[in-house]
Amino acid sequence: MDIVLVLNNVRSVYNVGSVFRTCDAAGVSKIYLVGVTPTPLDRFGKFRADFAKVALGAEKTVEWEHFKSFREVYKKLKSEGCEILAVEQDKRSIPYYTFGRPSKSVVQKIALAPQGTRDKYALIFGEETKGLPKSVLDKCDQILEIPMRGEKESLNVSVAAGIVVYNLLVER
Repeated sequence: MDIVLVLNNVRSVYNVGSVFRTCDAAGVSKIYLVGVTPTPLDRFGKFRADFAKVALGAEKTVEWEHFKSFREVYKKLKSEGCEILAVEQDKRSIPYYTFGRPSKSVVQKIALAPQGTRDKYALIFGEETKGLPKSVLDKCDQILEIPMRGEKESLNVSVAAGIVVYNLLVER
């Protein structure tokens, strides 16, 4: 299984650095940084100290690419055959842990499939306070949600990324 992440207009350099660290630990193959999402490099092409403080070197081990708009990265992901999964609260969303629960026979087939034929997923995460816009959600194949049981309506984007990435890895 191949998992890539898309951070769409995530504003905090610390959140993005933390996502890089989680992605390194989980074996995510690439992170696409979209719009105003900070990159590991400053405008002079040097690694950012504030980014590195949180990423702890993952900014050098996880492949990444920056796109100006979601439309650009969407075209690339679709051309690569990715199933595009938004992680967002929406009336169309399903609990993340129910996504694609395959039967035991399907799990065995996936395990035996050649590496190149396994599923490729792109997980899309949005801006910290507003989340993903409707225009992005409408392009996604599925919308996953982390149910909130307390009074808070959301989790930090890096925490949400860790939960969903590891769930996909464990379930497949």
